[in-house]
Amino acid sequence: MKKLIIAGANGFLARYLTRYFAEQGWTIVGLARHQKGMDSQCRYVHWDGETLGTWAEEIEGCDALINLAGRTVNCRYNAENKRMIMDSRINSTRVLGEAIAQCAHPPELWINSSTATIYRHAEDKPQSDTGEIGEGFSVGVGTAWEEAFYSANVPGVVRKVAIRTAMVLVDEPGTVFSYLSNLARFGLGGKVGSGKQMVSWIHVDDFCRSVQWLMEHDEISGPINVTAPEPLCNSEIMRRFRKHVGMPVGLPATKWMAEIGAFLLRTETELILKSRWVVPTRLQEHGFVFKHPEMEPWNWSK
Repeated sequence: MKKLIIAGANGFLARYLTRYFAEQGWTIVGLARHQKGMDSQCRYVHWDGETLGTWAEEIEGCDALINLAGRTVNCRYNAENKRMIMDSRINSTRVLGEAIAQCAHPPELWINSSTATIYRHAEDKPQSDTGEIGEGFSVGVGTAWEEAFYSANVPGVVRKVAIRTAMVLVDEPGTVFSYLSNLARFGLGGKVGSGKQMVSWIHVDDFCRSVQWLMEHDEISGPINVTAPEPLCNSEIMRRFRKHVGMPVGLPATKWMAEIGAFLLRTETELILKSRWVVPTRLQEHGFVFKHPEMEPWNWSK
C-alpha cells in the first residue's frame, strides 16, 4: 500500500487529494496544526510547520510528499499578514527539507506548492513554464518559496516538482466558484476593471489528476504550470458564471469600485485585477490530457 504525506492537510485541495488517492488504495497522512477541515480518510498528525518533531518519522519510507501549507492570501496585505504569508510558506518548506534529509529511505517525489502569480502581469502573451517572472509582493512570495524548495539539501533520489497552480475551481461552498456564482446570482457578475485581464484556472478534478500524473512521470522535475489550457479574460469568465446561474446581466465594477470592495472584504484587488495568463505548456507537451479543458461551470454543479 502506497503512502502519501500531505502537509497543510486541512485545506480544500488537501481534502480532494485525500479522497482521490484514498479511492485508489493509498494511505494518506496529513500534517496540520489542527484536525478541523481534514477529510476523515486522512490520518491526522500534528505539526507546527516550523520545527522538527515526531511528525518527521512519518516521512521515512513514504512514497510521495506534497506540501500545500501556507496562510491564505485572501487578506489585506498589511505588514503582519505579509509576514505570515511569507513565513508560513518558507518555514514549512524548510522544515520538510530537514525532515527528508534525515531519512534513510526518503520519498521518491516531493511536490511543493508554488503559484501561477509568479509571472508578470501579462495581457500581450501567455506565460509558459519558462515565462517572465514579475514584480511585487506576491511574486516575491513565489520566488522565495521556490528558492527555499530548491535549496533544500535532500538526497539526490528525491525528485522535486514545484506546481505553479492557478485558481482551482469546484462547486463547493466557501470556494472561488461559490463566490463568483453568488456575485453573478445577485446581479454583480459584470467585468471588473477593464475586464481584459486574463485569468488562469483549473478544475479540481484535473488538479488531482495532474498530481497523480506527476507521480507517474519521473522525467518531470522543476517548475510546472498546473492550469487549464483555456485561460479566459475576466469579462468572459463573468459571462460564463452569469450563464451558470441564469442571470442575463451583471453590473460592472470599475477599478476604484473594486478597491472599495476589496477594502470592505478585507482582501486585495491584485487577486482580481492582475492579468495571470498562464498556460500548461509542459503538461501538454508531455501528454497530459485534461478532463475539463474549457470552463463550463453550468456542467460542474453537484
